[in-house]
Amino acid sequence: MRITLDTKCRLCRAEGAKLYLKGARCFSAKCPLEKKGVIKPGMHGQKRSKKPTDYGLQLRAKQKAKRIYGIQETQFKNYYLKAKKLKGLVGENLMTLVESRLDNVVYNAGLSLSRSHAKEIISHRHILVNGEIVGINSYSVKVGDVISINEKYSAKIGDIIRLSDKDFKSPEWLDVQKSKYSAKVIALPTIDQNQNGIDVNLIIEYYSR
Repeated sequence: MRITLDTKCRLCRAEGAKLYLKGARCFSAKCPLEKKGVIKPGMHGQKRSKKPTDYGLQLRAKQKAKRIYGIQETQFKNYYLKAKKLKGLVGENLMTLVESRLDNVVYNAGLSLSRSHAKEIISHRHILVNGEIVGINSYSVKVGDVISINEKYSAKIGDIIRLSDKDFKSPEWLDVQKSKYSAKVIALPTIDQNQNGIDVNLIIEYYSR
């Protein structure tokens, strides 16, 4: 039996959409979704599946969000519980908490190829927050924080990160300085209710059962 090692691409196929888990490959013709289309992995992938239940839709929305951001179940649920205690809409609070993670900010600032790559360089202590090394992926950034790559590492990867792509565009809540390989958080993340194709309302319904 053949062992499939490309698990990240299988996750995209399972969700039926690109989750952008493999950096530049997701934008190239090598992406399995570009080659095979939206076909679920496994021997029964081409068979028509049953109409999903309400619970099934809620579960898929939650799983999709977890996979995009690379967050484990316990941690994701804790974000939901924290979001409930904050003022405002729970869905917006949840996505703001998730988007404010250091690994996500590093990715959105173009300082990495993917969120998994961001996690790697953070854990290897190559990322600075306000000039200090921070090695925690879930670190929550605040308005005014400056995120950057240390000089030694930026000299090695300056030409391959997303920031070097001429078509790269950062979110409005980040002020990116390409020449310095840094980004300043100038506002709280602005969240679309369908950010990255995520239906936040379904996630809230899942945890509210």
